[in-house]
Amino acid sequence: MITLLLLLALSGLIVGALGRLVVPGPNPMGLLETIAIGLGGSFLGGLIARLGFGWRFRYSLGFGFLISVLCAAAIVALLDRNRRSTRPR
Repeated sequence: MITLLLLLALSGLIVGALGRLVVPGPNPMGLLETIAIGLGGSFLGGLIARLGFGWRFRYSLGFGFLISVLCAAAIVALLDRNRRSTRPR
């Protein structure tokens, strides 16, 4: 059980870090937020891929990883946009 949690955290960190690299500009966030964004991006990417491609999707794992990173980048962009709009000027 602990191994599963560590692997989920590691995969979330990798996907979240790549998602942060896709979005230009500074993204000031911590390690736990990066892991949460990566896990959210992986969940959304898997859901989109499963709904879009059905059961045939399991044969193209690289494409699923790409969708996960793009979903994580979208989450980072939304968070960055939200932070910019709530900052006092």
